[in-house]
Amino acid sequence: MRTTTTDQTAVPAQDPPVRFDTKIAVLLRDDLESWQRLNVTAFLVSGLSTAVPEVIGAPYEDADGTAYLPMFRQPVLVFEGGKETVALAHGRALSRSLVTSVFTSDLFGTGNDRDNRAAVRAVGGDRLDLVGLAVHGPRNAVDKVLKGARMHP
Repeated sequence: MRTTTTDQTAVPAQDPPVRFDTKIAVLLRDDLESWQRLNVTAFLVSGLSTAVPEVIGAPYEDADGTAYLPMFRQPVLVFEGGKETVALAHGRALSRSLVTSVFTSDLFGTGNDRDNRAAVRAVGGDRLDLVGLAVHGPRNAVDKVLKGARMHP
């Protein structure tokens, strides 16, 4: 740890705050049950970690030497909005070629990855009944995608 000395006291120097040039955001439809919000968020961010490996940090380890999996190296911001807001955000994300994962209402009725992919593949992109999406990209582009959404309480 760096320290600076003022008069006769050593004070830890403040590292400048980390500001990421990219943003990870999840947008959830505002009519979901609590369990659905949690489930959808978990599924959505899992896709981002495979498509953008540089968003994953180093593994964790506690003081006893127990190893833990690495996680995102930057915050994940969670937003909510109505059905129209989610649909508009989806179109904006695709038009900006942002890395995007989607979760449709049909996926609540499936029980495995194969059926999940088949359910999405069966519907045209403009007709997907989206309940959530996750995006990663430059901060300003993600902000434009999320226009009209509000931070999840």
